[in-house]
Amino acid sequence: MKSFCRTLVLAAALAAAPVHAQEAGSVTGDKATDMAVDLVVVRPLGFVGAVIGTVGFVLALPFTVPSGSVGETAEAWIGEPLEYTFNRPLGNFDQCGADRHPCGN
Repeated sequence: MKSFCRTLVLAAALAAAPVHAQEAGSVTGDKATDMAVDLVVVRPLGFVGAVIGTVGFVLALPFTVPSGSVGETAEAWIGEPLEYTFNRPLGNFDQCGADRHPCGN
């Protein structure tokens, strides 16, 4: 647990470090920092979001089945978080999939 906390603090410090030259397509200005933050912070949060979305989807089933919106709800609450977590290049926060479409579309 201590090691995880240290890694999280290090990732946050790296993300907040001043950057002098903004690299094209980079969020923090450094592609390596983007990759580290993505791996340590964003992807675990994406997985947690997918788990919470799955629980919410199951709880919402009694309401989505009669309205016929089961597929739409599953895609929004489960599919999109899973795609963002597992089907995206490391450090790329905008594009998902092999065809590099915008995430969530």
